[in-house]
Amino acid sequence: MTLKSYYQEVRKHTRELCSPLNTEDYIPQPEEFVSPPKWHLAHTTWFFEEFVLKEHLENYKVYHMDYSFLFNSYYNHVGDRTVRENRGVITRPTVEEVYRYRSHVDEYMSVLLNNQLSAELESLIILGLNHEQQHQELLITDLKYTFSLNPLFPVYKKGFSLVNSHDDETGDFVDMEAGNYEIGVKYATEGFYYDNEHDRHKVYLNKYSIAETLVTNEEFLEFVEDNQYEKFNHWHDEGFAWISSNEIKKPFYWHKIDGKWHEYTLGGLQEINYKSPLAHISFYEASAYASWKGMRLPTEAEWEVASDQFEWGQRWEWTQSAYLPYPGFKIAEGAIGEYNGKFMVNQKVLRGASGATSPGHSRPTYRNFFHPHHRWQLTGIRLVK
Repeated sequence: MTLKSYYQEVRKHTRELCSPLNTEDYIPQPEEFVSPPKWHLAHTTWFFEEFVLKEHLENYKVYHMDYSFLFNSYYNHVGDRTVRENRGVITRPTVEEVYRYRSHVDEYMSVLLNNQLSAELESLIILGLNHEQQHQELLITDLKYTFSLNPLFPVYKKGFSLVNSHDDETGDFVDMEAGNYEIGVKYATEGFYYDNEHDRHKVYLNKYSIAETLVTNEEFLEFVEDNQYEKFNHWHDEGFAWISSNEIKKPFYWHKIDGKWHEYTLGGLQEINYKSPLAHISFYEASAYASWKGMRLPTEAEWEVASDQFEWGQRWEWTQSAYLPYPGFKIAEGAIGEYNGKFMVNQKVLRGASGATSPGHSRPTYRNFFHPHHRWQLTGIRLVK
């Protein structure tokens, strides 16, 4: 596939994700950590305008001077930006105008991609496309969060669900021997990798056994019905304080109606599929459940080393590892250096992928990261003993 075809395919997928939406769906932002679909559409476009076209296409005409302020996310090198929690009040430009902005940038990107590009510029464009794929996943999970607050439990697309699947594996554990292993990627490896996946380095692991399958809704329901949300024994102190202050007593999107457990999905409210892997769980809940089972969560090194021994990709899987730089990691210069490095504090690593992850955007070295209380992403549990 040519770079131009790759660009067109990724950009098309973003539009396809938005095709079931009405104008009103593009705007709301109920929480700071959730961004409206309109903002995702504009921000991913701004990335190509700001970092590619303005710098590398002669005589490029900026679509609108205010958009760099409106749609910059966290790049301090670029300049001032709107407050994150106010993305939902940006009613102007309109949704229609944002789509015109995307068309404008796509047109000029097409011109650029018809030229012979340097390896450095190609790498930057590929980073931008992977950035857009990250936002595709965020767009759909952010939308699910926003829709879930509507008491009518609206349907994004009939029959659509990111969580209604089940695992046919046996549920055994894979034994891994103690020893020195290598994790991370080599710079010489073909294909795209984020800078936080470098450098490849050795780790020593004690002997461990890791589950072939993810914890299911049925298995986690036992934890709920054992009133473990009311007992402090298996919780981190910070985690128990969090569930207590927020009155959390069940997984995200679960509702008990007329004595039956239901789950909100993008296909509407549905009875829970008990054989499906658990989704939308915080690190605190995942760790408490593992402790209740007399086990623990894997480290990210244990997960990566064993990842060819089990199927993964249905849920982002919490690890007990803090999100920290690998040995040899260096933050790139300029705005692109703000992409990963400055977030390496107070967050936990997740491994794998999810049903919302864009095609071709998953690999065993991928390091996702979130704060331990977040659970609006499709997060699950794999146990280690």
